[in-house]
Amino acid sequence: MEHSVITVVGPDSMGIMETIAGAVAKLGANIEETRATILGGDFAVIMLVAGSAGSGSKIKELLPLSLEGRGMTVLVRATQVQRPVQGIPYMIESISLDTPGIVRAVTSVLLGQGINIENLESNVAAAPLSGSPMFRMRIAVTLTPGSRLATLKDALSKIAEAHDLDITIRPMVAKERDIE
Repeated sequence: MEHSVITVVGPDSMGIMETIAGAVAKLGANIEETRATILGGDFAVIMLVAGSAGSGSKIKELLPLSLEGRGMTVLVRATQVQRPVQGIPYMIESISLDTPGIVRAVTSVLLGQGINIENLESNVAAAPLSGSPMFRMRIAVTLTPGSRLATLKDALSKIAEAHDLDITIRPMVAKERDIE
């Protein structure tokens, strides 16, 4: 089985997912995982596709033709499916007024502790009463044997103080493994 990661980004319009799914199905390949969203006025999707040998090359040829004229950028690359990381999954969540540098500060802490980000999601939305721009971020990680939770909590508390964040870290339950 050959696996490929497909990334498509471009102006949002109706039917993009159906076109992508149709191209994949036409080649007899299977979509195993997908993340899709609208960011600004653009639609962005990233997906893991499995197919027979050579399917990635065929998708690489067919997909741009299927999306022709829609202004989409298409990237298809071969990948290997990895075994799940052994350890305890945690969710890091933060909320604060929207200020520059929050993502960088938190991800720098994780990098410094050798913790890999498995999923990261963030957005800015108006606060219910004041309308102030509130930044929310959720990061899924796995603490592997040898990682120190106390050290991570201490480093995150320093970031929380420096950036005036409300930040929490808690173990995830199985259904949270993929951020919804």
